[in-house]
Amino acid sequence: MAVGLVFQGQTYVFNYGKASVKGQRLVNDDTIFEIGSISKTFTATLATYAETLGKLHLSDTVASYLPELADSDFGRLALYHLGTHTTGGLPLQLPDEIQNEAQLLSYFRAWKPPYKTGSVRTYANPSIGTLGLIAAKSMHQDFNTAMSHEIIEPLGLKSTYLSVPSEKMASYAFGYTKDKKPVRVNPGMLSSEAYGVKTTAQDLTRFLKANMGMLQLDSKLQTALDNSRKGYFQVGEMRQDLIWEEFALPVNLQVLQKGNSGALIYNPTPVIALAPPASQRPNAWVNKTGSTNGFGAYVAFVPSERFGIVVLANKNYPNEERVEIAHRIFEALSR
Repeated sequence: MAVGLVFQGQTYVFNYGKASVKGQRLVNDDTIFEIGSISKTFTATLATYAETLGKLHLSDTVASYLPELADSDFGRLALYHLGTHTTGGLPLQLPDEIQNEAQLLSYFRAWKPPYKTGSVRTYANPSIGTLGLIAAKSMHQDFNTAMSHEIIEPLGLKSTYLSVPSEKMASYAFGYTKDKKPVRVNPGMLSSEAYGVKTTAQDLTRFLKANMGMLQLDSKLQTALDNSRKGYFQVGEMRQDLIWEEFALPVNLQVLQKGNSGALIYNPTPVIALAPPASQRPNAWVNKTGSTNGFGAYVAFVPSERFGIVVLANKNYPNEERVEIAHRIFEALSR
């Protein structure tokens, strides 16, 4: 495990255990972890950055950018639905047989929403994946290139990758399954967009600092980061921003655990639309979980306190435990 902290303007990283059992390689400041769905926050930032540049508008329809989907239910979705899990019932994962963009578009043309768009939250990789695809297309780039050139490099993230280069593989941790077998994420259609980022605790704390306005960045990039925290839907006590999920402070541990529970990921949950979208608020707990088969990650930040926490592990363990770690540290440091 690696734990990164942003506290009183400083960054701290604490490392524990092994990055690889074979060879007894220890976790250190250079260890690269898979962060699973926390990758979606990077994808959301690419979309808001494209909007800041005038390349797209999140209120536009999908068919405006993918004309092959004209006159389909999926094509009529607004882009912001893709980034808020409110499409109307996309599944968590794409079918395994979808291996290219033509098959993807064919799947979306045939899709029929089981719920009214904007009425329920159904957590899904295909929706944010498609938003990333569209954002990159609007900038006339493929996704990996756009993410690297427009977001990762300008943020000054030195050890953040969609594909770990050969010279960095020695720093790439192995994840471990429940039966303790080493594993790494498999690439697939929209995997880079939905769960493909690999990074260090140091880089991810820098990403949180950027989201809290603590770095000197290009003004348009900072606007994009800020706009990813507009609130689009209320989901119980949680507000659904563009991928980011947030809770008004003060918030107790049980509310945070419920808002990050498997029940909210796997079950359709009624939402209330916020129209117009609510502006970002500093006095909030903003968070995101992420998992792959062998990794479990969690990030949270409180802009008003200039506090951030990153918890990266090469084991997929319950979200509720990740949230408890972060909340206990926040409570202790607040005292």
